[in-house]
Amino acid sequence: MSRADRFLKACRRQPVDATPVWLMRQAGRYMQAYRDLRAKYKILELIKAPELAAEVTLQPINAFDLDAAIVFADILPILEPMGLQLEFVKGDGPIIHNPVRGAADIEKLRTPNAAEALQFTIEAVRLSVSELDGKVPLIGFSGAPFTVSTYAIEGGASKNFLHVKGLMHESPKDWHALQEKLAAMIADYLCAQIEAGADAVQLFDSWIGILSPTDYRSFAMPHTQRVIDTVKAQHPDTPLILFGTGCAGLLSIFKTLGPDVIGIDWRLDLAETWDSLGDVAVQGNLDPIILTTNSEAIREHTGRILDSVAGRPGHIFNVGHGIVPQTPQENVALLVDFVHQHTRVSCPE
Repeated sequence: MSRADRFLKACRRQPVDATPVWLMRQAGRYMQAYRDLRAKYKILELIKAPELAAEVTLQPINAFDLDAAIVFADILPILEPMGLQLEFVKGDGPIIHNPVRGAADIEKLRTPNAAEALQFTIEAVRLSVSELDGKVPLIGFSGAPFTVSTYAIEGGASKNFLHVKGLMHESPKDWHALQEKLAAMIADYLCAQIEAGADAVQLFDSWIGILSPTDYRSFAMPHTQRVIDTVKAQHPDTPLILFGTGCAGLLSIFKTLGPDVIGIDWRLDLAETWDSLGDVAVQGNLDPIILTTNSEAIREHTGRILDSVAGRPGHIFNVGHGIVPQTPQENVALLVDFVHQHTRVSCPE
């Protein structure tokens, strides 16, 4: 079985010859080749130049024996064509200069055709697929409506999500109006990536763990459901991964939304969580900080995760959130090789 087959077979819970592995933020700051480009270009300049975005997408594929590529992009540029002013500020991260705070702001938001409004990423998908030439599948992605809206409302990252929860609980009608616009854009965007050649898509809901199960069902679930239903209706054969962090109380609800794969962070026991979820593929779940340590720790923690689900079809190895910039490249190479070598004896043909 080739690298081209493992990831997609695992998404469908089919037997593989070795556990597939890819890593969130595998194209990024821990790689010297990426840092060399970032010395010349700002992040939005890289994202909006399809040839450069495709180059970054392929950097980790050329360096490591990974089983999938993920297009180099970000979850927030989708807000720009809707009418928000986005800037990435060194040391502060993403800033929205005109955040959404009420009905008037939501009314102004546009929902243009995603394939046209985000043409640079759609073209980066096409270029990446062409350059990969079947070597490995390409994953497209978007932020989920809730997580994207946290930045739109707060104006950037937040610790307490004061404005988000204020809008949600004080003006639920306005909240749902915003979510509906975001869900429409996000579903359109994911479908456009698939139509450009993406073999699978991931929906990142990185901040969803701040919600209780009750609030999730009321304020986020219907809109994530709309995204998933729209994508699955138009592209039923394309695997969809749903990922969140800090969401132990939400994973059983995630399954009801119909994703093919559920991403699990490092705060949960992978085998126990999978047992509770049942018939769904899972992705995860090494603590990304382990990759900054030494070879012994990497092998120990990775081996423990792999052994806990040994031979069970449907496991995609990944970190429980993105690789951190301090990760040595040689540790990534060690991890990828270890996952393949360690599982070749336990995974059936």
